[in-house]
Amino acid sequence: MMHLDTPILFLATANAKQSRAFYEGVLGLTFVADEPPALVFQVGDSMLRIQKVERVYKAPYTALGWSVSDIRETVQRLHTAGVVLERYEGMNQDADAIWHAPSGAFVAWFKDPDGNTLSLTQFK
Repeated sequence: MMHLDTPILFLATANAKQSRAFYEGVLGLTFVADEPPALVFQVGDSMLRIQKVERVYKAPYTALGWSVSDIRETVQRLHTAGVVLERYEGMNQDADAIWHAPSGAFVAWFKDPDGNTLSLTQFK
């Protein structure tokens, strides 16, 4: 039996310096190492490896997200740090760009410097 219970998260960056500044300085993630192939961060009990690439191919969907206990407070902190929240046509988002999902969860999206879509979710 396999024990696949410790995921490693992956993203990509074409500008490691900007990426590190964003993930460490803006989001407050714990920086672990700058290795030749990737920047490494600790995210809770998981490792995030941001691979250094020549070009990032932007996915049209969320690449990484976090569960938060207070989405409005987290959105305000991001806004204060200069992060622009995404708005999507057809999504009934409130003044803070937060969508109230049919499940009762609240969701907000933003992008990192490479255009990776990131999200916050406050589950009900």
